[in-house]
Amino acid sequence: MKTALVTGASAGIGREFCEQFAARGDNVVVVARNAERLEELKAHLEGRYKVDVEVLAADLTDAGDLQRVAERVAQRENPVEILVNNAGFGVKTSFLDTPVEKEVEALDVMVKAVVVLTHAAAGAMVARGRGAIINVSSVASFLASGTYSAAKSYVTVFSESIAAQLHGSGVSVTALCPGFTHTEFHERGGISVDKSSPLAKRLWLDADRLVRDCLADVEAGRVISVPGRQYKAITGVLRVVPRPLVRSHRLSNRHRPSK
Repeated sequence: MKTALVTGASAGIGREFCEQFAARGDNVVVVARNAERLEELKAHLEGRYKVDVEVLAADLTDAGDLQRVAERVAQRENPVEILVNNAGFGVKTSFLDTPVEKEVEALDVMVKAVVVLTHAAAGAMVARGRGAIINVSSVASFLASGTYSAAKSYVTVFSESIAAQLHGSGVSVTALCPGFTHTEFHERGGISVDKSSPLAKRLWLDADRLVRDCLADVEAGRVISVPGRQYKAITGVLRVVPRPLVRSHRLSNRHRPSK
């Protein structure tokens, strides 16, 4: 039995990670801002799977809260053996139409918190000689689609870098790069997306399959996990397409970040 800590655990991909960890018998530390939703998740997981669930309500934009989560990640007693940095949100407006405070808040959650918690986890895990870190990035990290894309680009490259530095330590680092996924992500961000067209239906992923594929990639030691054949093909093309073409294609879609 292992203990996994998941940020952004109260909904979407984070909640699905918690569900699958608990289903295989792992204890879970659930982290999010909404304590009420975390308590509901705790009751559900403990009642259904008979595992221990620890609630850690925290706002990752708050330095004190972030430090509390980092201390839990680094704790030697009841150690965290799997860290999932999943917390994040999309900004629906273009850069100049968004208050700079909102942009900084997004970076605090999707970049700063990932760095701080990865550092805390890696130090503790390397000392034990085992562990896994999953940083939830996005297919958008291969695009030029606003500051969400830029933040996720950091997460992808950061994960690749730390994975290389920790090679041979017994600690793995994987960047999960999902495409459009059926969760609350877009609705909560106020982002309008088309799910009805034949093309859109082929692009949308189910969260349960996405998480299963990611965990299989972690077990296989893959540094980049891109669930879905359609997104494997898309990211393969994006890796070789000249960047000016990527930029020009995204200009007409600058208000539509994806995860």
